[in-house]
Amino acid sequence: QVQLVESGGALVQAGGSLRLSCAASGGTFGSYVMGWFRQGPGKEREFVAAISWSGGSTDYADSVKGRFTISRDNAKNTVYLQMSSLKPEDTAVYYCAARRHIIVVVTIAGYDYWGQGTQVTVSS
Repeated sequence: QVQLVESGGALVQAGGSLRLSCAASGGTFGSYVMGWFRQGPGKEREFVAAISWSGGSTDYADSVKGRFTISRDNAKNTVYLQMSSLKPEDTAVYYCAARRHIIVVVTIAGYDYWGQGTQVTVSS
């Protein structure tokens, strides 16, 4: 069973930056597609970013392109989400997810394991 633990969430001012981390254990991290999703207050969970097992392929939601960067360190079993130029609308609980297939997808249903989430609050 794969366990995912997110960290790095915080309260930050608009225009600021933050880096989220997600540490994985209990599985073969290097073979998983990893994704970040978020759920804002009163909103449905939505796709943010995903990265292939090798890190060679990434995908982003249009709302975060150019501001967020997903990366991974397979030696550390960790995936990161570097967020910059943060906006109040980025306020959400951010979830890390793992997918047991090699194809990068953006749908919630495509991911097999989920973390508990970390809160990011962006003040205006």
